[in-house]
Amino acid sequence: MIGESVTTFGGVLRSVEGHRLSATESVPSAAESVTVVICAYTERRWQSLLRAVHSLRDQRRLPEQCVVVIDHNEQLLKRARLSLPDDVEVLASDERQGLSGARNTGVRAARGDVVAFLDDDAEADPGWLEELLAQYDKPSVVGAGGRALAVWPERRPGWLPTEFDWVVGCSYTGLPETVAPVRNLIGAAMSFRRHLFDQLGTFDTEMGRLGVLPLGCEETEFAIRVRLNMAGAELVHVPGAIVHHHVELERVQVGYFLHRCYAEGLSKAAVTRRTGADAALSTERSYVVSTLSRGILLGLRDGLGGDTDGFARCAMIVVGLFTTTAGYLAGLGRFRSVPHRAA
Repeated sequence: MIGESVTTFGGVLRSVEGHRLSATESVPSAAESVTVVICAYTERRWQSLLRAVHSLRDQRRLPEQCVVVIDHNEQLLKRARLSLPDDVEVLASDERQGLSGARNTGVRAARGDVVAFLDDDAEADPGWLEELLAQYDKPSVVGAGGRALAVWPERRPGWLPTEFDWVVGCSYTGLPETVAPVRNLIGAAMSFRRHLFDQLGTFDTEMGRLGVLPLGCEETEFAIRVRLNMAGAELVHVPGAIVHHHVELERVQVGYFLHRCYAEGLSKAAVTRRTGADAALSTERSYVVSTLSRGILLGLRDGLGGDTDGFARCAMIVVGLFTTTAGYLAGLGRFRSVPHRAA
């Protein structure tokens, strides 16, 4: 990519003269304004969407702009335009159906120095934006993401390991417990400097969730693209920036768990074909060796100590890892025609 323009899956990378882009080139030391983008696709989450928007009005650091993007649902679009407050900009997604395209529509409408993303089934704590924006005082920080805590429909399933809370879109055991650099951010509560999208393109519409189809990893692919093409860039996990992510009843079933694990494997394979295995699987290797191994031992300990759910959690870690791996191997064959993109 040195010295030429490179077409990306999400857009066009700007021309670079002989070196990678730098995280500190022409970047202000602090974020002066922020746009929050919420994407929605179904009327089933209408009340959740209202709560998400309301949580932004309770922020200690209010956003300068709130954009709600409706993903190819005319009825929901009409309802949102009639019912949401006048200071909320309601837009129809003008890209391919799916979460990536809806987010891209929001990015293009954003006027803030930082673009933050909140899921339509999540509510932000009052300090969410304040905690995220504080990280941008450091010029090398180009993205900051918060912690997504699960709100269960009844109670947490005893068989579900905390190491697999990513299955329901939430933070999981293994993430840093203090502010620290990470490879990619949790999609329900993430933010990026606005200029990244101008320089590196937007989210890849060939990836990402489409309705209830639980494919994903568009955030991972974008984060890796940032790291590969921008020297010194940091994405940081901010545990104090909290959102509460509501988990739908159908997502606490074993069938959904297995389906989501398999889809994650497929998605990781797609990322591998775009970025290479070293970048795509760097976090997963340590996650398996350290986090999952420890989770298995803890599950066995709990089971032997009288907690029968401990054995179930141990088994689900093994089953989840096997299913995700199977999806990854299947995806390598399915996505073999996707060209490798080098930095």
